[in-house]
Amino acid sequence: MFGKLFGGSKEPKEEKILPWKNLTEVAQLDEIEKLSKGKTQVIFKHSTRCGISSMVMNQFVDAFDVDSNLDLYYLDLLNYREVSNETGYKFQVMHQSPQLLVIKNGVVVTHASHGAINEIDLTKFV
Repeated sequence: MFGKLFGGSKEPKEEKILPWKNLTEVAQLDEIEKLSKGKTQVIFKHSTRCGISSMVMNQFVDAFDVDSNLDLYYLDLLNYREVSNETGYKFQVMHQSPQLLVIKNGVVVTHASHGAINEIDLTKFV
């Protein structure tokens, strides 16, 4: 009864796998900057202990076009705090969580945090 009321389904949802690259070292930021001159680079900064961050991450995964021509990096900012801090310094973006940075030609062309992440149309930057 509740499933029908709230749109639930007994069919298991197929898990969508995104082409994440783990961002775990500060040195990767120079590589991301370099690669951004030929292909859009996207960094998703995620706090694994934050419910809002998890909700936004799930929405992002559901909406993401797997065929997009960009590189997608996942940064667990709790385990890689130094990398998270350096990301903000290098790309001149104040830290927030969750946060999405879109990098082209060595600079952040757009960024957002919290629910605004899912309002970014990544196709405009590919």
